[in-house]
Amino acid sequence: MTARLRASFGRRLTDAVEARGPLCVGIDPHPSLLLAWDLDESPASLERFAMTAVEALAGEVALLKPQSAFFEVYGSAGIAVLEKVIRESQQAGALVLLDVKRGDIGSTMTAYSMAYLDEHAPMAADAITVSPYLGYDSLAPAIGLAEQTGRGVFVLARTSNPEGAGLQRSIHGSGDSVAQYIVDSAAETNRDADPMGHVGVVAGATIDPGELDFSRLNGPILAPGLGAQGATVETLREVFGEALPNVLPTTSRDILRHGPTPAGLRAATHRIRDQVTDLLR
Repeated sequence: MTARLRASFGRRLTDAVEARGPLCVGIDPHPSLLLAWDLDESPASLERFAMTAVEALAGEVALLKPQSAFFEVYGSAGIAVLEKVIRESQQAGALVLLDVKRGDIGSTMTAYSMAYLDEHAPMAADAITVSPYLGYDSLAPAIGLAEQTGRGVFVLARTSNPEGAGLQRSIHGSGDSVAQYIVDSAAETNRDADPMGHVGVVAGATIDPGELDFSRLNGPILAPGLGAQGATVETLREVFGEALPNVLPTTSRDILRHGPTPAGLRAATHRIRDQVTDLLR
């Protein structure tokens, strides 16, 4: 069993948000963004793009969220860049939420967990996204290892993509929607945690106001959809209500399109970060 070597993820996240605000910025090296930065689709350009973002942003926000798929497409060279992104972001003080959306059963889920949450893993992040499609309890290896190592998991509940609504709003055997069941399951895991638990949920900033009850969650809410997907800072209060203090608004393209200069990236980040922080006052 891996020993706890740091404070709980809930404590670390709370401290980071108090110091830098709740904004989470995605590092998504999409081909269209590489082109906009006058870069080609090569491992060298991937590294230049990603490390420019790290240099500009890792000292400015609480969380950076690299999207693993955009690195994996370059094979082993891309994975090497991803490892560097994680390492140097953490060294600059940002928490790294690795967006991998893993979900499986038994020994396979254990292996995924060790790849991203074990203390000595080359890609060890501060938290990862996970998929509960095989059942919330199938995530136990990740939830358990994250707790042991002071890391976190964010479980997909009600995502910002329109295609997710049909499944996520359908009725679970508990009588609630599937999305509400996921939120309630995370709440049970987080019960009695202080200042908050290590299991967060993913709930898009584009969902209907009041669609989910977060009152018992006692954990963070990753809220993608800010900017390019249509959500605004002003709609966050409508969607999340009293849960707003636990919300981590997430954006990527609305910041990365202001590259390739670090100054441009920082200016865009400061503008959105300040808007989000003011909303919570």
